[in-house]
Order: sequence, then structure tokens, then C-alpha cells
Amino acid sequence: MAGMTKGVLLPVITPFVGGKVDIETYKKLLVYYLGKGIHGIIPLGTTGESPTIEEDEYNQIVEATIDVAKDMVPIYVGVSSNSTRKAIHQIENLNLYNISGYLVTSPYYNMPSQQGIFEHFAKLADATDKQILIYNIPYRTGRNVENETILRLSKIPNIVGIKDSCGIVSQSIELLRDRDPQFAIFTGEDMLFYFNIVSGGNGGILASAHIQTDRFIRVWESVQQIDLKTALLEWHKLTRMIPLLFTEPNPAPIKYILAKKGIIASAELRPPMGTISEGLRIELDRFIIDEAI
Repeated sequence: MAGMTKGVLLPVITPFVGGKVDIETYKKLLVYYLGKGIHGIIPLGTTGESPTIEEDEYNQIVEATIDVAKDMVPIYVGVSSNSTRKAIHQIENLNLYNISGYLVTSPYYNMPSQQGIFEHFAKLADATDKQILIYNIPYRTGRNVENETILRLSKIPNIVGIKDSCGIVSQSIELLRDRDPQFAIFTGEDMLFYFNIVSGGNGGILASAHIQTDRFIRVWESVQQIDLKTALLEWHKLTRMIPLLFTEPNPAPIKYILAKKGIIASAELRPPMGTISEGLRIELDRFIIDEAI
């Protein structure tokens, strides 16, 4: 855990053009966010539309991430499967790469017991010497990873932290209270970022940090400097933006803003993801204008 990062980690989007992964734009995107001071990169998370990525594209994205970000920030590659055997195969393939580790979702759809969830992560941990971050997002997977299970998993040496998107504030509070200090807790609930870091958490893995990245970094740095007045001022500005980015399914609103700003070439998504509604487009255009003032 000595090398575990803290701060704002970015689950980076995957840009597409004409149905294909736009690797050159992806690399430029990484350079852009590294220049903003982001503390870690998560390629191929669900914000990166990983369920729609083909195997050859998956490796290309990992290799592009390493080309740009290696030795600069930690890289945790998204791994997601409701089959333990398939997830192990995915990790064994990725073990060849120079990455920090994996952000692993709890098995989705088949709704295993807490013991089944424990064994899934334990077997994945046994398949690698790299670090594993648990990703608990029950409103997507159908099953909450309960704190008792998380605390059991935290005793496995290379399961080093969690992206906590449980959606239950009391559970998040209790986990921050009861965890081993060496077990990292990142919030994946963007609106709980400030709460996490002032409560002793390790930061956030935040899709919304694609937009106004500097402000997220200032909130983090101000809290570390115990300048809570500045942190709260910056945070209040972000709380007006964050809900807007999740009005419709992520990452569609984020991609729209990035394309409008010329940071990516296209707001294209892969089916079944679709473009944003006209109503949200009007709201986001207004936000972009206000942001520039």
C-alpha cells in the first residue's frame, strides 16, 4: 500500500470516430488531463464504455495508456465480468503490462451471495501480484458488497482499496470508520467527493472530473492544506455542475461537452448508448457558455 495514490483519479472516456476507437485523440486526452494534475488514470472503466470494447481494442487502449502515462501516475485498468473464470483470463492477459493494477466490478446480473463475491475477488487476487481495487456499484450490478465482505477482502494483501459507489451514505460512513488505515477508500459517488476527503478517505474516482478538472484538483489540494474555506468554496461551484452530467446516462453528457470544447473530435458513443436529448443539449450549451464567463 505504500505506493497507493490519493486524490482525483479519472475513469477516462473512450473516444470513437466512425465506429472505431480514436487512439490518437485518446492519447491527446491523456496528455491533457495529466497536464491538469490528475492523480491516476482508469482506462476501460464503465465510463470508458468497456462493455462495448472488443478484445483487440482493449489491448490497444491499455498500450496507449502506458505509452502516455507510465511512470507519471498509477494506472488501474477496468476489469468486469460476471464469470470468475473470464475475469481471471482477462487479468492474466493484462498481467503482462506495466500497470499498477485493476479496478474490478463486483459480478453483475447473477447476484451471487456475499461468500460468492468474496471468493470471486479472492480468486482474482490470487491470479495477479498487482493491486486490486474493488468496485462496488450495486445499482448497476444488482448486489451490494456489504462492509463485512469488504473488510474480509481488505485482509488479502493485494486487494488494496475500493471505489465505493454503494449509494448508501451510512454504509460509506461506517466503512471509513472501520477500515484498516492502509485500505484505500475512493468514492465513486461524485457528489460525495468532498465528504470522502474531509472524512479521511483517499479521494475519488470521478467521471465528472473530465470537466472543470482544475477545480476538483483545487478542492483536493485545499483539504490537504487544511484550507477548508477555499475547498468548500470550490466544491460548492462543482455541486451545481455534477448533477447535470448525470441527468442522462454517463458518459454521454461528458462526451458532448468535450466535443463542443474541441477536446475530443466526436461525441460518438457505442450502442446501446445513445446521444443526449435535445433538452439536455440546450442545458449543456448554456452551462458551457456560463463556464467560459
